[in-house]
Amino acid sequence: MTAGAPHVLDNPALASLTGPHAHFAEKRGRVLRYPVDVSPWLALPDEPDAGDWADLAALAGPGAEVPLTAYAGQVPEGWEITFHVEGVQLVDDGLTTAPDPEVVRLGPADVLEILDLIERTRPGPFLPRTIEMGTYLGIRRGGALVAMAGERLHPPGWTEISAVCTDAAVRGQGLATRLILAVAHGIRERGETPFLHTGAKNTGAIRLYESLGFRLRRTTAFLAARVPERLPEAVS
Repeated sequence: MTAGAPHVLDNPALASLTGPHAHFAEKRGRVLRYPVDVSPWLALPDEPDAGDWADLAALAGPGAEVPLTAYAGQVPEGWEITFHVEGVQLVDDGLTTAPDPEVVRLGPADVLEILDLIERTRPGPFLPRTIEMGTYLGIRRGGALVAMAGERLHPPGWTEISAVCTDAAVRGQGLATRLILAVAHGIRERGETPFLHTGAKNTGAIRLYESLGFRLRRTTAFLAARVPERLPEAVS
């Protein structure tokens, strides 16, 4: 955890869903989430209590698997951790951003092709309405989408760069770098600051991001947990 007062990037999903992405928020008590066809991200309070876990369980449903990204505490008895990968959060610390003449803006009509590229390259979750979270840019070759990157979480003053991926046939041509800088340029043009997440073991990507002008802000974790099939009765 970072020292001092909480920063919006310490709980970026919460800051997004109570800020610029509030129009997406599905809420139960203090728990918020994106619609399930937009993003798997959900937001717990910084220090969730038993009532918050009960609200999360009710929102997700018995037996559902829920992401707990950036959560560093313990899960309640009966909840099962199903996924845990250490991660890092990096922030703009001197990017030289620029628009790119080959880059095209992607929209709802491109979603099927985007999902096909995502399936082949596996950069992380992308759902049918993820395109609504921000600007997504792509590069086409011979009419086919071969590389893309875009915007995901949107805490006040910040925008996350996500879904950075390149088809295997065109890797090594610097397309990911060009797309990152083009997306970052649009973020900067709005007066905001780019940031991103990746796995702590993804050393090649981390080296690339740092060479472009990102710096490590904090370590974090990507977790998922399964809601118990049966929850304890609430005490009145």
